[in-house]
Amino acid sequence: MKDQSEIYFAGGCFWGTEHFLKQIGGVESTLVGYANGNIANPTYEQVCSGNTNFAETVKVTYDPRKVRLPLLIDLYFKTIDPTSVNRQGNDHGSQYRTGIYYTDPADLPVIQSAVKTLAEKYSKPLAVEIKPLANFYKAELFLGRERQKASTTRAMVTQNMMAESALMSGFTPSRTIE
Repeated sequence: MKDQSEIYFAGGCFWGTEHFLKQIGGVESTLVGYANGNIANPTYEQVCSGNTNFAETVKVTYDPRKVRLPLLIDLYFKTIDPTSVNRQGNDHGSQYRTGIYYTDPADLPVIQSAVKTLAEKYSKPLAVEIKPLANFYKAELFLGRERQKASTTRAMVTQNMMAESALMSGFTPSRTIE
C-alpha cells in the first residue's frame, strides 16, 4: 500500500471544507484551490465570473494506512448538501458545485461504491460529480488570510458531525479543533 494518496473534494466554499478535513487523523495536508477549469492560473475573480468552469476544491493528501478513502468520502458528505446543484448554503454559482476528483484510476470504483451507498440515504438524486482531476491551481494567498476567518462558523457546525462520525466509525482527530 502507498504511503500517500490524494483526493480532491469540491464542497462549496473551500475554507469550511478544508478546515473540517484537516482535522481527520491520517490526513497529512490540505490545500485549497480551483479544479477542472478551462484556463491556466485563474484568479478568484475569474473563478467567480462563472466563465472558467472551475470548482472551489480542497486537495487532500492522506495516509491510506491510517484513513481509508470511503471514510473520507463519508465525512465529506457530512459537510455538504449532496443534492444541491451549484450551491452550498449561501454560496451559489458553478464554482460552488460538489465533486470528487481523483488522480488514481484505481480510486474510481471505491468512490462510486461509497457514493452509491451514501446515495441510498437521500430521497433526491445526488448532484456530486465524480471525475478525474483535469487540473488544479492553488488559491491566492491573500485570499486565504481574509476568507479563512469566514470558515469558523461552518467548521463549528461540522464539529458536531465529526463527533457523531467518530462514535460510528472509530475516527480520531489528528489535533484539537481550533
